[in-house]
Parts: sequence; structure tokens; C-alpha cells
Amino acid sequence: MPRSESAVAPLRSGAAARWRWAIGLVVGWWTIGGVVLLVGACRRAPDAEREREAAGSAVAVAGLAAGKVGQAVPSAAPEQTAAYCGACHAEQLSAWHGTDHARANQLLADAELGDALAEGRRLADGGSAMVVGRDEAGGVVLVEDGGPADGARYPVKAVLGYHPLRQMLVETSDGDGRLQPTDLAWDVEREEWFNVFGQEGRRHGEWGHWTGRGMNWNSMCAQCHMTGYQKQYDAATDTYASTWVEQGISCTQCHGPVAPGHGTEGATAATGLASWIKERDRAEQSCAYCHARNEALTAEFPPGARYEDHFRLTLPVQAGVFWPDGQQRDEDFNWTSVKLSRMHHAGVSCMDCHDPHTTKTVLPVENNALCMQCHSAPGRVMPLTQVATPVIDPTAHSRHGLGSTGNQCVSCHMPTTPYMERAPRHDHGWLKPDPLLTKELGIPNACNGCHSEESVDWAIAHTQDWYGDKMDSRQRARARAVHAAQTGDTGATEALLGLLAGEDIPAWRATYLQLLAPVAAEHAEVRGAAVAATEHADPMVRSAAAQVLAGTAEAAQVLTPLLDDPVRLVRLDAAWALPEAVARRPDLAAEQQAYLALTLDQPGGRLRQGQHLANQGQMLEAEAEIRLAANWDRYSPGIHEAHAQVLQALARMPQAAAAFYRAAQLRPKDGNAMFTAGLAYAEAGLMEQSQRALRAAVERQPELDRAWYNLGLLLVQTGAREDGLAALREAEARAPSVPDYAYAIATVLWQTGDREGARAAAQRALAADPGFTPARRLLGMP
Repeated sequence: MPRSESAVAPLRSGAAARWRWAIGLVVGWWTIGGVVLLVGACRRAPDAEREREAAGSAVAVAGLAAGKVGQAVPSAAPEQTAAYCGACHAEQLSAWHGTDHARANQLLADAELGDALAEGRRLADGGSAMVVGRDEAGGVVLVEDGGPADGARYPVKAVLGYHPLRQMLVETSDGDGRLQPTDLAWDVEREEWFNVFGQEGRRHGEWGHWTGRGMNWNSMCAQCHMTGYQKQYDAATDTYASTWVEQGISCTQCHGPVAPGHGTEGATAATGLASWIKERDRAEQSCAYCHARNEALTAEFPPGARYEDHFRLTLPVQAGVFWPDGQQRDEDFNWTSVKLSRMHHAGVSCMDCHDPHTTKTVLPVENNALCMQCHSAPGRVMPLTQVATPVIDPTAHSRHGLGSTGNQCVSCHMPTTPYMERAPRHDHGWLKPDPLLTKELGIPNACNGCHSEESVDWAIAHTQDWYGDKMDSRQRARARAVHAAQTGDTGATEALLGLLAGEDIPAWRATYLQLLAPVAAEHAEVRGAAVAATEHADPMVRSAAAQVLAGTAEAAQVLTPLLDDPVRLVRLDAAWALPEAVARRPDLAAEQQAYLALTLDQPGGRLRQGQHLANQGQMLEAEAEIRLAANWDRYSPGIHEAHAQVLQALARMPQAAAAFYRAAQLRPKDGNAMFTAGLAYAEAGLMEQSQRALRAAVERQPELDRAWYNLGLLLVQTGAREDGLAALREAEARAPSVPDYAYAIATVLWQTGDREGARAAAQRALAADPGFTPARRLLGMP
């Protein structure tokens, strides 16, 4: 901290005033202030990859505008439909027909809702209420019953989802091509309406409200519920002209488009749409397209393409998305858990367990037959590790009786979590239930999931008695290190570096690196690990290395070769870290611009575009983009903070301070956020607002000694000397080892003529830091 020798030190917060930072938009671009850019709801490619992409893009999607969902499949592309394929592949068509895939999106007339939409019926739950009505043409409309949009009429156009719940797709405005799934959904089993948000009571105007952009079908749902979907968003008019080939997920969505000559006389096995389909690692990536929490890097994913050329997989980095051990927590789907798992690392793929056409398991789970195909004697030699799987006796291993729920492998190793209130989904990480991690970190465990009447200590005692030292595995070490990093524990760095040194699963290596990114600038060992990771075989690891090294002294030299990486994900991350290099490479600039354009219909996409413009020095344009993002998502503190930073760079301090204050209001327990707002108000010369914010900061977090200090200085400067001294004394009491606090008290007391009190305070400052020159000088004054 600068050591002022003036009578009263100016407002400060650290080595320099915290609110004078340069805009941190290069490092950590993939998330800012808790804003994560996700959908599911980021060297040039070899010639073979390019040909595969070209083949996948060759289908002319003669689809339907979203505002015309009542039309039939267009005749312009009949060869891309399930009916066409079924002429020759009747067995597969029969297996697929009626599945959740086939009915992932349906026209209202095909949705089998019974009397769920009987005219006059009232649907209500979770603070939402609607009444079913009819328009002039007899079409179904939902009419808001109460609330700020009372009386609003929404024409029902289609139905999203099939089992266990179905949501109505409605038009919320005319002519902009938008469809929105309602928060009130039909429970197929119970035959009743319920709210997919439970009793949250989401507000109109909120990003995640069912009428908001966070629930927009065109952007957040359709790509995984339709075949051949193209969003076709117009950023200039904020409208959609979305198209698709077919409702639901049908043949070509997974197999690729029907190639010329397929099915004709004289065709060979190579003439067709899926010469790669028997390559298991490539085939399962078509599943990952939808069964993953991710961020899109391109507008489409051609079946058979490499996943990281089109998506950034979400890893357990940000708190609240996954549990620290990798278990699903938020709506995470499956692919991340699979990629983190030991089983997938050994070679287990989707099709080992699931029939891709029926979507059912290939063997029963109730009698453990599915798992025992690998874990019965003599064990299966896994294709990637060439190591035989352990042979397991389910009854002896589980300590639960034959035929019981606890005897089922999936009950313990694939526990379910309900999403959308009533849609239970199995975790696919195949982790061991560990009650000790429940006690330490709050991570759920399957033991107490079944034995809810028993305590966590009861479960710990049983697992320790049954399995002993086997419980103290790498799973625990990972969870503890990840949690430590997410909570700011200073010991996290060494723990993560230790894990990184011995980790063989790429998804976990990438996770550790991303968690280490915040400390890279001051930690040479972290930078060294990232430099080594730039040569890792897995693109996720190289991508994470680029994120760690962005903004460091090593970036230009180490990341320049990654601008020509064969995988798009890595190229984009290297390009983001090296904006000056991209300016000299039209090919990279075009790839980056195409990526940035993908999500301009979402506040996160506008934020990212603003970050990009800021990195290019176009601050006025950046401010406009981030202001729009803040308008679209008024309740996101991260976006308001980003807006404040850009306003600050433009020297618009009153507006910047207001934006910081709004961000702090949206984090009601975060004293540091309010502290930042207080400092910004002070720089803007708005002392009354600064005092209010600083008081709020210490009320939220009384341990914030810097906030007490700055509040004290401000009160003294504005004439409230006694109150100011009280705040300064609170700062010293909170952190007696910081000499600035006692010295500030000394200067105030000296001004009041209390020489004895001033000298005593100066002595305390010297006791805290014998080299603190200002206090020594004060003691030398007559």
C-alpha cells in the first residue's frame, strides 16, 4: 500500500487503489464475475476433417420459419427425413419410433396431451397461472391469469419434450420468430400441471423467466430437439428466421446427411452417410452434441466431426455447476461426467450401455447385467488401457441383499438427481459414494440418499468399516483441492499442482489448470505446468493451458504456435490471448468473428463481444455492447461489473460507480463488491454515496479491515472526525499487523492536538512494521 505522509491518507484499498485496475478482459474471458457462457442451455484442420465438415454442411436445410411451426416437413429435402430412411431401414425406424428422441419436439396435434389443454382449464403452480383459451381460428392460446402480464395471450405452436414432462412452445410476440417453453409443464405420469422452477417465483424481466432469453427455444433448446436445425438469428433486428429439416431427433441428426448414391443400385458400403459410425470414439461424440453442458464454437456439429472443433465442454471449475468431486449438480447432462470418469478413460463408450435407436440400456440394470458384462469373471480387457476390469460380486461388494435397491450397481455409482423438479437423471461419473465428503464439503452421497433417516456419521462409519483405506482415494483428494480453489483457500495451488503431476485423465488435467489460472501471474510453477501442457495430446488440456497463460509474460512465445493448432477450441483460446497476432491473420480473425456471432442473441454473447472490442481498444463500441447485455439481463452482477469496468476506462466515473453499486446490490452478502462500489463513488466525488456503500460493506462483512479503514478516512475528510476515528480503530482491531491503520489514527489525533494519543498510535504502527517511515517521522516531530 502507498504510504502517504500527508496529514490524512487518501482513500486506498491495496497496492494501488483497487478501482484503478486496467480492464481484465483478456485473462479469464470465458467467465467474468460469475457469468458463464453455456449452451445445452468454444494449425488448420487436416484435410480429412475438412472434408467431413464439408459433407456435414452440404445438406440444404429447407426448413420452416419458427413462426410457421404448424406446417408439415417441407418436400425440398425428403431424403433427409426418418420416413425416407425407414424405407430401407425398417427395423431401426421401428426401434426409434416413439422414443424421447423421436418425440423431442412435436407439433401440438401430435403431442397426445389428452384433456390437458381443455378450453377453460386453469394451470397454476409456483406463482404462475394461465387459463387455456382459443383464438379466432380455434387455435389453442394460454392466457396469463394475474401478475404483471395479466391477460397476455400466447398462441401454442408445439410441444417440447416427451417423457416425463412436456412444455408448451408458445409465441410471446408477433413477427420476431421467437418460441418460448412455458414454465408450467404437463407431468405425463401424474397427469397434472406443475412449475419446472418449483416455487422459485422467477420474475418477469428476469433472464431466466420463461419469457426471457434464458428460456428462448431458438437459442437454448432447439438444437437438441430438432433435426437439421439452423438458428438464423439477425443481430441487427433481434429476430429469428429459424429453419429445420424435421421435428425431433431423427436419423440424419446422428448419422449425417444422406449422401448421393446411398441406397441406390450398385452402391458400396463406402457410399453413404456414416463411414465412421463403427469408430466408437467418434460415434459417441454425436451423443455428446446434446448430452453435454457446453458452449458452441460453431453454428453446427456435423456427425463424425471432432467434438472440440465445435464445442467447449463445461468442466467442474466454477462453484455451483458441478460438485467438487465431479458429480452433476446443476443441469449438467452427462458428457462431462463421462469424460471425467475412470471408466471412459479405460474405453467405455455410450454404446456399451445404450442402444442408440431405442435409447434403452442394452442389458437390464435391475439385476446388474449391464455392469456385469465387464465386471464378471474373468473381467474385460479395456481397449484403451489394456487392463482387465476388476471382477465384482455385487452382493459381497454392496453388503446389500440380492434383489434390493442397494444391491444395484447404479443405485450407488450412478445416483439420480431430479431436474426441472420431476425429471430424475443418473450421474455418469461412476464415482464411489463417500459420506465423509458430505460431512466435509456438502457433496451428496448415495448412502444417505437411500438411508435418509440415518446420519452422515452413520454412513461414514459403515463405509469405513466395509471398505477401509479404499475410501481414501484420489476422488477425495480431487474434491478437496477443487473445493479449496473455488473457495479461495491459499493451499489450493499446491494441492492442484500435486494432482496435476500425477493425473492421467485429460478432463481432470484441464480442470486443475483452469482452476490455477487466477494465480498464474504470480506463480512460476503454475506457468511452467501450463507451458508443458501446451504440448499435451488432448485439446482440452491445450485449451486450458492457453487460458492459464493468457496475459502472462510467456504468452506471446508459447501460445503463438497454438494459433495453428489442428483443433478449433485451442486456436480460439490462443487467439483470444493474442489479439495483436490475430489482427495480422485474416483467417484467424474470420474464425473468431464467426464464433463471436453465434450468441449475439444472448446477454453472455453481447458481453463477450464487448470484451473482444475492449481488447481491440474500441471502448465506446465495447460499452454499447455490454450495456445491451446488462439491459437484457438486469439481474446479473457479473455483467454490471464488466459494464462498470468499461465505463471506468472511459472516465465515466459516476456511471461506473452506479454500475458497481448495482452489481453489489445483486450480491447481497458480498462486502467486497460493495467496498468496490464505495471506492468508485469516492473517485467520482460522490462522497455521500461512497459513505453509504462503505457502511454497507462493513455491515455485510465486518472483517473487511480495508473497508473500515476507507470508511474512517472518508468520515474524517467529511467532518465526522469521531465517527471516523471509531472506524479507523475498528480497522486496526481487525488487522493490527497493518501499520497504515494506526498511522492514520495518529495523523487524525495529531491534527486535533492530542499529541500523546498520536505518538501512542505511531508507536503501534512501528510495532507492526519497524520500517514504517511515516510513523517514525511523526514521532520525530516537535
